[in-house]
Amino acid sequence: MDRRRTDSDDETSARERPTLKTLAFMTGLGVTTVSRALKDAPEIGAETRRRVQLVAKQIGYRPNRAGVRLRTGKTNVISLVLNTEHEIMSFVSDIIYGVTEVIADTPYHLIVTPYSRSQDPLDPVRYLVETGSADGVIISRTQPNDPRARYMLERGIPFATHGRTDMGLVHPYHDFDNYAFAAEAVRHLAGLGRRRLALVTPPVGLTYHGHTVNGFADALSEVGASEVPFNTVSIDHIEQIRMRTAQLMRRDIRPDGIVSSAAAATLAIVAGVEDAGLKLGRDIDVVSKQSSELLHLFRRELLIVNENFRLAGSELARAVLGWIGGAAPGSLQSLSAPGEVVAYRG
Repeated sequence: MDRRRTDSDDETSARERPTLKTLAFMTGLGVTTVSRALKDAPEIGAETRRRVQLVAKQIGYRPNRAGVRLRTGKTNVISLVLNTEHEIMSFVSDIIYGVTEVIADTPYHLIVTPYSRSQDPLDPVRYLVETGSADGVIISRTQPNDPRARYMLERGIPFATHGRTDMGLVHPYHDFDNYAFAAEAVRHLAGLGRRRLALVTPPVGLTYHGHTVNGFADALSEVGASEVPFNTVSIDHIEQIRMRTAQLMRRDIRPDGIVSSAAAATLAIVAGVEDAGLKLGRDIDVVSKQSSELLHLFRRELLIVNENFRLAGSELARAVLGWIGGAAPGSLQSLSAPGEVVAYRG
């Protein structure tokens, strides 16, 4: 039965929603004491804090965010800004899981602010800042000279970047050491006797593109191997990766090793190798990053380096909360080292 919502419905809902006064009545404490207990104020005894928080959880108390904003100027919101067209495989779900795991026991809530490839990446950040929609912001696909980071720094907005910038400005970040990943991948392939190596890079323009390319080039020189250029195809171009791989593999002098910067790109690489009638692990070896632990289910011959996006989400959330809490931005930076190259053990 369709029924229009009336003002009386709103009033009833408001009356039924637990408030600080509800908690005060149920615990026999004053409203001010209850409020401070919910905030873990040190002047409130541990037993009182525990009792108030337990009752609040049992009755489903949630602070009114509009009221909190009026009283404190805070939204209790962290925004994760994502280009969801490019973030595939498990990146989105894992990084959200990592963020929410950290903020679960805080007053903060996560909102995801998506944008598309047709938009200026600064647009969603500008909207969040100008509307005061979030107390802190997390961004990804970081550029060496990132206008979003500069914009938020100039306006004093706490934020963290997934990836580093190269602007000479200090801000919180969490990054995976892609220089070390590419270098170790080259060394591993050289140890298998592979001498003609190709690299499928991150997109040109992102900071970790440079890190990856430099690690690959330095390690090639170190082991005396040569590069087979993959040209301008990056991990964002899945179908082009398949076609380019097939073209390279049909040449008389073809790569015998490939380093892949993303699991989705690796699926296309394998398809291209097999389109050319060649076999993974015999004619060519591929070292790939992955986060979902699924590539060995796809082809057990693949060589894997794991990147933990849940860890990234957790570190980024801690960094933003730390800055909001008054920590120095330079103390809120972390770099995750790659593990060993893992072969199938089944």
